[in-house]
Amino acid sequence: MAKKKLVALCACTMGLAHTFMAAQALEDAAKELGYDVKVETQGADGIQNELTPAEIAEADIIIHAVAIAPQNNERFDAYDIYEIGLQDAIKNAKGIIQEIESMEG
Repeated sequence: MAKKKLVALCACTMGLAHTFMAAQALEDAAKELGYDVKVETQGADGIQNELTPAEIAEADIIIHAVAIAPQNNERFDAYDIYEIGLQDAIKNAKGIIQEIESMEG
């Protein structure tokens, strides 16, 4: 069976600590739950680790942990996005992923 895939986008106005804390929390939780994971960050240093159209299309779960509207957001128009706050991702990434799984199941 192929591994499940999760992609996430984390963005906040400053793009400093919270963006990267949320990205790390989501990445760690997704790996722990058996996902292949890639997290794009958007902040003061621009877009890092940018998600490709193929990665977005192949994802089982797409999470946006954002405090601002992400750049190039139209890439996600055809998909179901789970939008959460950065603090939620930092505090409870694993619980959020499990909640999404239960809604999809």
